[in-house]
Amino acid sequence: MAYSSSKKNRAIAVRNNLSPFGNQLVQKGFIDGDKMQKALAESRKTGHSLIDVLESATGKQLPPDLLRQYKKHHLFELKVLYGVESADPEIETEKFSNNQMGELINSLIPLDLCRRYRLIPLYKKDGDNPILVVAMVDPENLEAQDDLNRILRPKGIGIERQVITQSDYQQLIDRFLDDQVKQETAKKQEVNVDVSLELDNFDFNLEEGEDELADDLGAANEAQAAPIITLVNKILAKALQDGVSDIHVEPQEEGLKIRYRKDGVLQQPFDRMPKKIIPAVIARFKIMAELDIAEKRLPQDGKIRRMFQGRKVDFRVNTLPSRYGEKVVLRILDNSATQLGLDKLISHEGTLEIVRDMAKRPFGIILVTGPTGSGKSTSLYSVLAERNSPDINICTAEDPIEYSLDGITQVQVIREKGMDFASILRAFLRQDPDVILVGETRDSETAKTAIEAALTGHLVLTTLHTNDAAGAIARLDEMGVEPFMISGALVGVLAQRLMRKVCSECRIAYNPTHEELARFGLSAAVGEEVIFYKAHKLDVEQLSQAKANGTLCSKCLGVGYKGRIGVYEVMRNSEKLQTLINEGANTDRIKETAVEEGMITILAYSLNLVKEGHTTLEEVERVTFTDSGLEAELKAKRKSGLVCRTCSAELLPEWLDCPYCMTPRF
Repeated sequence: MAYSSSKKNRAIAVRNNLSPFGNQLVQKGFIDGDKMQKALAESRKTGHSLIDVLESATGKQLPPDLLRQYKKHHLFELKVLYGVESADPEIETEKFSNNQMGELINSLIPLDLCRRYRLIPLYKKDGDNPILVVAMVDPENLEAQDDLNRILRPKGIGIERQVITQSDYQQLIDRFLDDQVKQETAKKQEVNVDVSLELDNFDFNLEEGEDELADDLGAANEAQAAPIITLVNKILAKALQDGVSDIHVEPQEEGLKIRYRKDGVLQQPFDRMPKKIIPAVIARFKIMAELDIAEKRLPQDGKIRRMFQGRKVDFRVNTLPSRYGEKVVLRILDNSATQLGLDKLISHEGTLEIVRDMAKRPFGIILVTGPTGSGKSTSLYSVLAERNSPDINICTAEDPIEYSLDGITQVQVIREKGMDFASILRAFLRQDPDVILVGETRDSETAKTAIEAALTGHLVLTTLHTNDAAGAIARLDEMGVEPFMISGALVGVLAQRLMRKVCSECRIAYNPTHEELARFGLSAAVGEEVIFYKAHKLDVEQLSQAKANGTLCSKCLGVGYKGRIGVYEVMRNSEKLQTLINEGANTDRIKETAVEEGMITILAYSLNLVKEGHTTLEEVERVTFTDSGLEAELKAKRKSGLVCRTCSAELLPEWLDCPYCMTPRF
């Protein structure tokens, strides 16, 4: 029987005219001939790896010997296709030295170029005419070759291209990034500052009068006392070492409370400090920010610049009179801690491609929306970093200037001298700019000037405070911008949020219930097991116990989350949307149309991150979940038959009826 079955499979393979690798799979009984043909067609149509398609179709993994055979066959095809030698890290291990590749990336070919063009330098052939051997997923990419020649030709170095598979490239670049992280971690551990605050042993005995009657001069003198200087410095240093974004110094009735905002959430790292030190600590912060110590009845803004571990760090300082004293909030502007580049921010390939395509437009306006602290400036500067080149004139108007980029003109807003966004923007138009960044559009004059600039041959980037992409249209309308000007100038809107990433070391896998999925507009196929993750958060008692037992997660330290990931919604202008804008359509209708045209909403994007294991449903609910956002998505999906009209469960293409409530698909 086994012989007969094998003979039948060989006959099917010959009849279907499969490749040698396909013949092997059929002959070994891994898949039948018809399914193999379908898998090949799906791989060509979707662009997905044939291996992924095969394993999905059969529900089992390819054996190692067949995987090796496939890779060998695939590399041979690539070699013939591109007419260059192929590179295989599994066989030619001497070519793929971590140290060698890392040195070449750090000294010759920048990492962002490697990631943009999916290439990696392997080694250099020395001699009279040195040659750099570069492995590329697409060796025929002319833009990549031009950029490589631009870097290497002045150094007298030629290029030898070799082809590499996408999966091998990804493994190599991941390996390099892992090495970089390990090296950075080792450096930080070497230079770590002792920021432990031993409050029990801290010298708070400052000579002063009654707390409420301490005069300004007394507070100023105390602010210079060594213990207070040490305390404030350690508060700042710990914030930088812990990677927080804001420091809140809050006088309370019982004492002084210090809180840090990390990954978008406020935490209290220290116990309350004695009430009697409040005036001295607040005065110290005001002295450092060069603010008026005597002025306690009005808010003040200032700036602190300090060196920390060899890098410059700015703190944007704001004071606010409150019931028990002035509250001080410091926003940390640490450029060195942020890597610019759209591919470092946007994880979804389709969304990344749309944003990059919009950024290449020669004129028009691109709006970036979201709440304070959602990463809008980082997104804008990532666009500028990718557009920045010697043949482009880029000008920015900002308040404050948060990043420093070589080759662009950056102007600080100074309202006291009449230099607001609108006046700076008008001045830019006489400076022959190609790309203009306006830090924030908050008034009618700035909005109209920015739109006019976009209509007269300039690419304008700016931010708005709206909840979603569609809401930007209504916001501009409220500012008095005519609908026909909006529809004519608008390239697109990028709405964004920042969401905490669940700790990959201690996250807890679980199967969500049907009700939990349905609440977010999700569902599982009948019999399908859905795996999501929860954060392993520890309360105070559990935290103490974990520390004592030595079981505390070294990555997140019991918080359950580590780092943040961007969530994006891109609404690209289209003929339909232009018509709706000109007609004065409301935000819901504009959003619904954008979703019908393929826009991935903030909610859908965040739920995809949950499915991929990057975050949790709790984070989705905290940051992005809204009934209106879900309803807009469901409306569009109901129209296209992607979800049930009754229970809103997701429907697979082959289902005629909903398996949960038996409602017909259409």
